[in-house]
Amino acid sequence: MLEKVDLDKKMKRAEWKELRLPLQIRLYDLQKAAYDVGLPVIVLFEGWDASGKGTCISMLTQRLDPRGFKVWPIRAARTHEMNHPWLWRFWLKLPNRGEIAIFDRSWYGRVLVERVEKLIPEETWRTAYRDIVDFEQMLVEDGHVIVKFWLHISRDEQRRRFKMLERDPLESWHVAPEDWEHHRKYDEYLQAAEEMLERTECEWGPWTIVEATDQQYAMWKVLSTLADALDTALSRRGVDTAALSAEAMAAAAARRAVPAERPPAERVEESAPEGTTGL
Repeated sequence: MLEKVDLDKKMKRAEWKELRLPLQIRLYDLQKAAYDVGLPVIVLFEGWDASGKGTCISMLTQRLDPRGFKVWPIRAARTHEMNHPWLWRFWLKLPNRGEIAIFDRSWYGRVLVERVEKLIPEETWRTAYRDIVDFEQMLVEDGHVIVKFWLHISRDEQRRRFKMLERDPLESWHVAPEDWEHHRKYDEYLQAAEEMLERTECEWGPWTIVEATDQQYAMWKVLSTLADALDTALSRRGVDTAALSAEAMAAAAARRAVPAERPPAERVEESAPEGTTGL
């Protein structure tokens, strides 16, 4: 599956710059419409280290109403969380009606890093596929929308990004020794990802594979896919999304038509003559 993905897909900066604002305004309007009808939305990001998950999340949330979404960066389960069923800690992070929950990594770590690094027995991660499918089906039947992204880059591209980050003193902290260890196991993670995508692809929770070599293309695909998913879900609830799209386009056009205000010239105040108060 993943070996057939065209990782050479690109988008020019000028083209992305033209599309970005209308997309962001459209997502803001869709977010508000989802809040109005009480539609809970789950957006989860999986993918390779350094594939751009954080960058896409930052672009996605840039113009959303911060009161209506939460971003959950997922790490290894803590000790007290391990005393509960393994999905328990994710139940606590599900969105309220009308809110959006964005997961930077998710419950799929069970069949990715925990599998490859042998943190759990094989029987446990194999059972997790059924747990995940049942979990997501239950949420969708309860009215949730689930949008799942896998950000894909090649082994060579990942190595290039790691080295680039290490050369930057402000960004080098992003690359830890364990990241290089995961990189050396690229083939094992690829096999795990292939099986994960195959066994958890379903009608109620389809995967979107994002060709993430080019940053502009990846951001466009993430934002446009999410907008289309929200559009479809809201239309099923009787919301006139065509009107929302028209409003978004009109707002974007209006903003482009208004010239940016120039900052006022700085005033240089003359110092008061010696012997005066300056008042």
